Amino acid sequence: MRPDTPAENVDHTAEAARLERTAGLYPEDAEHLLVQAAAHLELAGDRPAATALYDRLLSSTDPLENPHLVRALKASNLWEYGHEAEARAIIDGVRAAAPRDPAPWVIVAEALETHDELEAAQDTFTEAATLLLTDVAEPPYATRSLLFGRHRVRRMLGAAHDEWDALADTQHSSAISLDELHDPKRIWSLGSDNPAELQAEISRLQAELGAYREALSRPFPVAVLHWSAPELAELVAAYPDLAEEYPSHEEHLATIESSLRELASSGTPNLGIVTATVPSYEAFAASEASSPSDTTLLPQYATTLAARGLAVAWPPSRGAGCWCGSGSVYGECHGAEQPRVRPE
Repeated sequence: MRPDTPAENVDHTAEAARLERTAGLYPEDAEHLLVQAAAHLELAGDRPAATALYDRLLSSTDPLENPHLVRALKASNLWEYGHEAEARAIIDGVRAAAPRDPAPWVIVAEALETHDELEAAQDTFTEAATLLLTDVAEPPYATRSLLFGRHRVRRMLGAAHDEWDALADTQHSSAISLDELHDPKRIWSLGSDNPAELQAEISRLQAELGAYREALSRPFPVAVLHWSAPELAELVAAYPDLAEEYPSHEEHLATIESSLRELASSGTPNLGIVTATVPSYEAFAASEASSPSDTTLLPQYATTLAARGLAVAWPPSRGAGCWCGSGSVYGECHGAEQPRVRPE
């Protein structure tokens, strides 16, 4: 259940408790589940309890996949119940860390925006855009909220359009332009006695809400399973029948990239990669009352991992680290142009 579900349709406190219990059963997914639980607690009005969950994650001995996101969420939550100084300190830390994920940037910028720190919000959005989108041919889907947020704040400041605003316009698909959606004068129309003005504002809000819901309702990625070299060696040693599926680790990596490129060229949207481990796969096979040697379980396992929020979007930007874990940038690793095979 999504944290944005209206309060009249869900008991947010109970949902947070359920997610905490689930995190205990699946410790490998604890970060994702506890972040969702904290969101429900915020919606329930129990912001101190949400902060406690963020602190629990940040103090864990297990490394987090996205510590900057957790810190950003904590800062936003703290500011909402009077801990402004601590929130500002965390926001400064997130900005100084310069994360490569757009989500922490958007959260801290929107926290500043919410508290009328429009210049600081604009600076934060701009820092993120410069870091993540300079020399990027096509902005990843995840950066749209960054571009749209920056456009919105600059519209409120009365700033003239620049190249980043123009890029935001190209990423916006609604019939109502971003300039109109982000017009500061819209708020005045809400107090109008003119039915035509009120109807126009309702139409604008419906368009904005529709775009927001579209982003939230994107399906789970079409996820491809990725095994690291040690995990794949362990898997094949334990289940030799899978050697035919995975002749070598190099071939496995090449198959992932070629499969995803083929899916992308056929128009399949929202592609992702999920990283597998042998213990997790064995537990999944046991839950399905099947043997890990059964190759039909592999795509089901990938879908299950994606449903838990563990998929990483593909393709990465060419300057980002490659999904294979080599340490090289994607554009110089699996993102390099593949040589064409000449027909014999």
